[in-house]
Amino acid sequence: MEDRIIQWASELQSMAQAGLYYSENPFDRERYQRIREIAAEMLAERTGLPLEKVTDLFCGGVGYQTPKVDTRGAVFQDGRILLVRERDGRWAIPGGWCEYNLSPADNAVKELKEEAGVDAAVRSLIAVQDRDKHNQPPYPYGVVKIFFLCEAMGGDFVPNAETTERGCFPEDALPPLAGEKCTEEQVRMCFQAYRDPAWSVRFD
Repeated sequence: MEDRIIQWASELQSMAQAGLYYSENPFDRERYQRIREIAAEMLAERTGLPLEKVTDLFCGGVGYQTPKVDTRGAVFQDGRILLVRERDGRWAIPGGWCEYNLSPADNAVKELKEEAGVDAAVRSLIAVQDRDKHNQPPYPYGVVKIFFLCEAMGGDFVPNAETTERGCFPEDALPPLAGEKCTEEQVRMCFQAYRDPAWSVRFD
């Protein structure tokens, strides 16, 4: 039921956002705004987060709602995968939200530099995934995750606002992962793509 509540709130918010964008009737816009507020209240009640924070994160979009894009760049060294340590101590494949003015591949290169200090080049596409089918907890908006196989060209790590360390790990000795960003299954998928020169892109 908890997941259904998030789904209902997300759907209501999406419809309200589109209604606010397309409707010219002031009375309809008032109703859509109230629906959006109710959706935020539902999510705040469900998550325990302050309503103000939920509203900022959940109700800030304008226009027809589309999924966000998250890119991840998998780099390997001597058969080990490069991971970065998040501020909470867990590890993840370097990546993040796609910038509005960058292609997904360019964004993966940017994130590798920012989070891992790696100068990299994208070599191939590993997978395009619907986040809700692979990662927990669910988000109140859609996310498309794109995994790229990348090659390191140099660079040095500098601790930053997002990551405190980088390291390379074998498949049988992975550290605790930030599962909302990448799961063990997703990391193992990247290992498979790295080892298979005839890899077929996975997609949802």
